[in-house]
Amino acid sequence: MTDNLSRRVSRHRPLMVFVSAMAVLAVVCAVGIVADQRVLTGAPIWLKPFKFAVSFVLYGGTLAWLLSLLRRRSRIAEWAVTVVVAMGVVEMCIIVGQVIRGTTSHYNETTPLNAVLWQLMGAAIMVLFVAHGVIGVAVLRQPVAGRAGRYAIGLGLGLAALGMLVAVPMTLPAQAPVIEGIAGAHSVGVPDGGPGLPVVGWSTTGGDLRIGHFVGLHGMQVLPILALLLSRIAGGRLDERARARLLLVLGVGYGAATVLLTWQALRGQPLLRPDTLTLTAVATLAVVTVAAAGAVLARSGLPAGGEHQPAGPAGPHSERVAGDERTEVTA
Repeated sequence: MTDNLSRRVSRHRPLMVFVSAMAVLAVVCAVGIVADQRVLTGAPIWLKPFKFAVSFVLYGGTLAWLLSLLRRRSRIAEWAVTVVVAMGVVEMCIIVGQVIRGTTSHYNETTPLNAVLWQLMGAAIMVLFVAHGVIGVAVLRQPVAGRAGRYAIGLGLGLAALGMLVAVPMTLPAQAPVIEGIAGAHSVGVPDGGPGLPVVGWSTTGGDLRIGHFVGLHGMQVLPILALLLSRIAGGRLDERARARLLLVLGVGYGAATVLLTWQALRGQPLLRPDTLTLTAVATLAVVTVAAAGAVLARSGLPAGGEHQPAGPAGPHSERVAGDERTEVTA
């Protein structure tokens, strides 16, 4: 796996340079948070570039892993990754540049220059979203893994796209039709820059659209990790089909949770102060997800003792096939 990753990723040096640069920038920003006492919109001035740098490290690292899974080189995927890197560079240059200037990057239209920079960031986000979709199509056109692995990768890419979509209101003009009072800001019902949770800064007095964006975007890492854990922990008790179905249930539940968190934010409700309606929706989602997962396990024929009973006579050939499937998923 390590040799394959190194060989494939070496074809896309811009991606690895970008990920490395973001890792270094994250360290620099962490130092800035401690050493620079300036505060911007109620938070340390270097906190925003720190969070974006860490997010790009995770996102870029995941893209590198996806490239390593391709059995055949995909120039379309590589070009799309190059576009992602270019848009990431644009985003980070503006964010860091505005911090150096001592002003905000997001929603800043106080001067013609600031307005142009903000509009450029919005355009870069839209281009990145399209490139992400192209990468997803290019990756899923190839047999990158077993059935469970394909579900994990496909659902993860879809959840990341969902996470980008729920962030769209934040990038629209503040006076956008229909959603006036919601668009053009992180927070809903309260001004940006108010009291927030540590590190992430999510509003504790109103809704915050960044929550659903964060949860959805990182489904790209969560689903493959769940697939790996299922293969390692339950690979001997659940067959490939059962693991794929279980991942589908978890992926749909994860997506529903992303939408639920966004719906809560759009109603101007803080994450940690849900009302009865939100709690009812959360409980319903949890019950449905657990019931669906239980149905998958019951259908797989997993007995109460947790030991998988083979459906037919086992032999050397069937053991070899099962081993091949597990190897393919975890590759």
